[in-house]
Amino acid sequence: MTKSNVKKEIKEWAIFAAILLTLYFTGLNTEVAAFAQRIVLASGIANPNVTADVPAKQKAEYDFTLDRLDGDKLNFETLKGKVVFVNFWATWCAPCIAEMPTVEELYKKYENNDDVVFVMINVEKKKDKVRRFIKRKGFSFPIYFPDESRVPKIYESRGIPTTFVIDKEGYISYKKIGMANYNAKSFNNFMEGLLNN
Repeated sequence: MTKSNVKKEIKEWAIFAAILLTLYFTGLNTEVAAFAQRIVLASGIANPNVTADVPAKQKAEYDFTLDRLDGDKLNFETLKGKVVFVNFWATWCAPCIAEMPTVEELYKKYENNDDVVFVMINVEKKKDKVRRFIKRKGFSFPIYFPDESRVPKIYESRGIPTTFVIDKEGYISYKKIGMANYNAKSFNNFMEGLLNN
């Protein structure tokens, strides 16, 4: 390798490192990763498998409360008899951010339907940060935080995003760890099936 080639390679690596450091220190690394993952979602590769992602018949737990971003409380017991879409997420989680536009689209379809409730649970404790994030992204689904009451063990997961759908009979009908396209036709059909049962 010639001296000029070595200098060129060092310069290329320095530029690459500078870009990575800039993304990291500005906090844009999560946004860039989320953008790349949104491309994967758009391809259809990450469409939810509503038959494979159904756990063995498990009863949902309702004995807990959540704090809403706007300050109200949600007693989960009040959701019995409804289809409940529950999603655990964080602002630093690129796959969470990637799937959120599809959750927003799904939410818009059902926001006026009293039989469907969306419960987006942020696992951070920084309400101001979450408020700024939601405002910047323009999401309208309701955001919740765990309060003093412990979220039941049945909703624990080894990663985020994690999504559960509880049917009207109170069973967990869907569980997915990882991102998915919740505006996919198969998932819309799944939701409609739960509503019509």
